[in-house]
Amino acid sequence: MKRHSLLVMVDHRKQAAVDVQKTLTAWGCLIKARLGLHDGVLENCSDSGLIFCELVGDEDKRVELTRKLNLIKGVVAKQVTLELE
Repeated sequence: MKRHSLLVMVDHRKQAAVDVQKTLTAWGCLIKARLGLHDGVLENCSDSGLIFCELVGDEDKRVELTRKLNLIKGVVAKQVTLELE
């Protein structure tokens, strides 16, 4: 069984968040689960964060989603595939 994940590091969240959200929404049919994490709360909210997504669907589409996220300034996205033997 293979599990396909996408890790997305976002720096300058306040500037990049809208574009990241639009991209993830546009490709939402590939996203089975999504979790966003950042340090701090309320007045101490950090300006960087990590988004973890479990992906499904065609490899070419997963690659394209990753490519589009990497085009956003301050974003680094990488796919990770784990397989149980």
